[in-house]
Amino acid sequence: MSNHAETSHRAWRVVRPGPITGGPLELVEEAVPTPGSGELLVRVMACGVCRTDLHVAEGDLPVHRPRVVPGHEVVGEVVALGLDAVGFSPGDRVGIAWLRGTCGTCRFCARGAENLCARSVYTGWDADGGYAEYTTVPADYALALPDGYSDVELAPLLCAGIIGYRALLRADVPPGGRVGIYGFGASAHLAAQVAMARGAVVHVMTRSLRAQRLALELGAASAGGSADRPPEPLDSAILFAPVGDLVPPALEALDRGGTLAIAGIHLTDVPPLNYQRHLFQERQLRSVTANTRADAREFLQVAAEHPLQVTTTRYPLLRADAALADLAADAVDGAAVLTP
Repeated sequence: MSNHAETSHRAWRVVRPGPITGGPLELVEEAVPTPGSGELLVRVMACGVCRTDLHVAEGDLPVHRPRVVPGHEVVGEVVALGLDAVGFSPGDRVGIAWLRGTCGTCRFCARGAENLCARSVYTGWDADGGYAEYTTVPADYALALPDGYSDVELAPLLCAGIIGYRALLRADVPPGGRVGIYGFGASAHLAAQVAMARGAVVHVMTRSLRAQRLALELGAASAGGSADRPPEPLDSAILFAPVGDLVPPALEALDRGGTLAIAGIHLTDVPPLNYQRHLFQERQLRSVTANTRADAREFLQVAAEHPLQVTTTRYPLLRADAALADLAADAVDGAAVLTP
């Protein structure tokens, strides 16, 4: 392993999963982690704040690792290599995303659907993530990053961007199709830009007036309230808001043969659906489960070829708890990003 100067660092740990108003996170000072076999030690330069982090902190997701460090949109600098780690060198800028490991041998991994691997593990849930000054990542799951973006701009691409891209694929948008986007936060504002770059007409439904203005500035054809009917039938729709009540109006807005993809890892209960109004005429309802490394690399290539406007709100690492509280209150423009 290469040498590095620091021996201790600061990190936020989820010590009391529960409502963010109750202070579930605690800032600690502890030894810098040691990279295991095949791992990289990374100095964190920026870490995006994702709604999934909020679900981990508040206990919406079951505890996988007690006292875990959240954060899975990490941009950092490689400072040391564990035994047998290959593909990167000290000084390289790398990205760390949600998917941290899979078995590589099950039938899902064998067919290219490693995001469905039953033994998959995740950054900031099964292993410590990026709400810290240092973290580790298996070299096989670290991502090379495109030029042309700052560390702060890159961080949201590593989950918000990647999972939005996966949701866009799952929504099965036809060429020149009409896409409805429900909720317009970090992930949605990036997916919308990719959809428009590929020729789609985008309609945004969100309760936030600021988000509606941003959507129109980015080129959306319309922007209305979260349950409003879009001005034309949709070929595809993506639900980013974790609100099950929005599933029926999103399905009802679909044209014949349309597809609704639900992008989140957590969703409140979906109310009863009426078959004729919501599903008949071959409308489809799909979920999105994490992403594959292939999705990540493909999306980052898209980001390199089509520069994206990444709207961010910066917070110092020491205010990570405030960033999560603001996210819970829908008081963040674009994506919240922690910096040292």
